[in-house]
Amino acid sequence: MNNEINTKSNGSSAEPPGAKGVLECLRSSRQFVMCAHEKPDGDVLGSGFALGMALKRIGKDVVYFLDDDVPANLRFLPESQLTQRTFDGVADDAIFVFLDMSDQWRAGKALNWVPPERIINIDHHLGNHRFGRWNLVVESEAATGSLVLGLIVALGVPITSDIATCLLAAIISDTGCFMYSNADPHTIRLAASLMEAGAQKDRINEQLYQTRTFSGQKVLGRALDTATLTDDGICYSVVSRAMLEEFGATYEDLEDVVGALRAVDRCEVSALLKEAPDGTFRVSMRSRGRINVMAAAKKLGGGGHFRAAGATINATQDQALSAVLTAIRAEMAEGARAAG
Repeated sequence: MNNEINTKSNGSSAEPPGAKGVLECLRSSRQFVMCAHEKPDGDVLGSGFALGMALKRIGKDVVYFLDDDVPANLRFLPESQLTQRTFDGVADDAIFVFLDMSDQWRAGKALNWVPPERIINIDHHLGNHRFGRWNLVVESEAATGSLVLGLIVALGVPITSDIATCLLAAIISDTGCFMYSNADPHTIRLAASLMEAGAQKDRINEQLYQTRTFSGQKVLGRALDTATLTDDGICYSVVSRAMLEEFGATYEDLEDVVGALRAVDRCEVSALLKEAPDGTFRVSMRSRGRINVMAAAKKLGGGGHFRAAGATINATQDQALSAVLTAIRAEMAEGARAAG
């Protein structure tokens, strides 16, 4: 890929708001800490590794902080072996780059202490709080990786095959392998350019969508077997800690379950409640496009996108399920009023 590629959304020549300040900071600062949200996915990790590799090429010091394990299906990404759970080697003037999160709390307790004046915030979520000193937020982009690509091109860094692989993984992850409505022509053009630069599309798809543990498949079967489809089009299931222990599965193994629930023909919204070790319930929601699940998630203290969102609920299973169904139905009623 040459650096003349137009990375602007919809082919616009305008620079996204905030990009100038972010680029100035990237050029002038010495050390950067790439920060991922809890339960990291392909977009946040691919974006962070790509930007980190690009910054290293212009002489910057880069640390990848991740207060979690890299998911097994993302360990193929270049630089994934370099993440650390401590702040060893982080200077007092280091700049923290928060990627793919609408608020600082999404990074977890380990990064709550970072002051806004040391934060770059790069994101594409609706409702981003602009919590950094430098904020590059473009809600119309399909993935944070698309914004990172624009920054790397603007920095004049060549797009290597490793950088391209990380960025294509980010885009494929957040477009559901181009199945979601956010996979617009602009995004597909960026993906094609990344493939031309050497991105390993086949390996990305194999790892993200075609490789699962046997225990994960068993949990998927149980979750589908115990699922409920309501008369108003909500398909939901609950995965308890006991179910995970029965099959020797982990929370990573639940990645595909909410999508499988959404595939039911009469489903408008799918919801998966996952019991966490601390007894709370993490809910993931997916919409076919008529219901705003991000608004439902906000009612539960969470967030996300119009079609994909989530939240953590500190309640019993019955209370959590009731809260989720109530929030979804409130958005269904809102959608019906707007349509009428």
